Formats: sequence, C-alpha cells, structure tokens
Amino acid sequence: MATQGIPERVRDFREGYRAKYVGPRYSGRAHFAFTSLGSLAVIGFSLSRLEGVRPLEWLTVPAVFLLGNVVEFLGHRGPMHHRRKGLGLLFQRHTEQHHRFFTHEALAYESARDVKMVLFPPVLLLFFLGAIATPLAALCFALVAPNVGWLFAASAVGYYLTYEWLHFCHHLPPEHPVARLPVMQRLRRHHQTHHDPSKMQRYNFNITFPLSDWLFGTAWRPGVPSGADLPGASVPKPDLDA
Repeated sequence: MATQGIPERVRDFREGYRAKYVGPRYSGRAHFAFTSLGSLAVIGFSLSRLEGVRPLEWLTVPAVFLLGNVVEFLGHRGPMHHRRKGLGLLFQRHTEQHHRFFTHEALAYESARDVKMVLFPPVLLLFFLGAIATPLAALCFALVAPNVGWLFAASAVGYYLTYEWLHFCHHLPPEHPVARLPVMQRLRRHHQTHHDPSKMQRYNFNITFPLSDWLFGTAWRPGVPSGADLPGASVPKPDLDA
C-alpha cells in the first residue's frame, strides 16, 4: 500500500528516521543557507585575492572540476556503498539510510525537514575546508603560484557546492520549476536510476555530471543488466539501527 504515491515501506522508514534523527530545532532552510552562504563566502574571498591571472593559471578551474568529478565517483562507488574500516558512518548514512529514505519510486523530499537526509551535515563543510581544501590550496600557493592556490580553493569549494545544489535539485518534487528544466530532468533520471536498489551498487555513481560514469563504464542504459540480474548478485538490505 502507498500513501500519496510513497510506498508504505518508505513512508515507515521516513517516519522512523525523522523521529530518531531529526530534532525539533532542526531547520532545513538554515542547513541549506549555511552550506550555500558559507561556500559562497569562501569562493568570493578566494577570487578577491587574485591578481593578474595568467591564461595557464585559469586551467586550474577545469582541472579541479575534473578531479572533483573523479573523487566524487570513487567516494560514492567505494565507501559510500561498501563498508570500510573507519568509514562506517559514511556507509550507514548513505546506503543504510539515504537509500531507504529515497528510492527510485519516491525520490522527492516531503518537507524542509527532510533536507537533513539530502545535504551533507554542516560540520562536513568545515572539515572539507580545514582538512582538504585549505591544505591543498596552500601547497598550490607555495609550490606553483599564489593565483593557482586561490583558484584551487575557489574551485574545490565551488565543486562541493555544485554537488550539494545538484543533489538537492535531484530530490525536489518533480513539479518544481527547477526540476522541470530539461538539463535537470536528465540529471535527475540519472540519479533516480541509481536509487533503484537493484542498480545502486553498480551504476550511476556521479551525482553532479556523469563524466566518470561514462569514463569508467558505470552509466546504466536500457538493456544493461541490473545488479539483481547478475549471477550471484544480491541487493543489500540496510537497517536504520545498524
């Protein structure tokens, strides 16, 4: 039985998750604003430090976006879908929770409180800035050129924000004006296929742009076997309390 188009098993999981993990003081709007404004502030500050950028230095931007696309793919295909020592919480939040909260049958969030299950926790932005973007940007600043360092910082945080915004758009209600844009419809279908339990561990790992899925041959096409169709394959059965 489904209520308002949402299968009963999904609705039951959502209700259980909200009761256990979404506190009364949580605000999806504040979460979205923190991620967006914090990222934009870092990008704006980094760009404001540029001086006389040379043509070759501008290549930092596409290079970082290509690198980000591969890292996104590997992280999603790896620890987000396969339990790794020290990264169990990442697997739990993604495979055992996100993929039960949102399925290919029920991809849209129902209220702003469901944003907690779409965006990364706010603390992850701070971790990304402090442990990844800033140290690597500093290396580029010192070893290559100051402009390259600032462009690396702006591009890395820009990719992080692009990931968050596009993932948020994938889970918008389908009638939302943004979700109805042709490019968003195509990207949404790519992500919706990944949320099919029979395909989620083999296909469509890119959340932003499916460049690495194309490069590594994991983009699903009609007629390609799903995970459930392969000999010896099994669909994981996640648990909210794992």
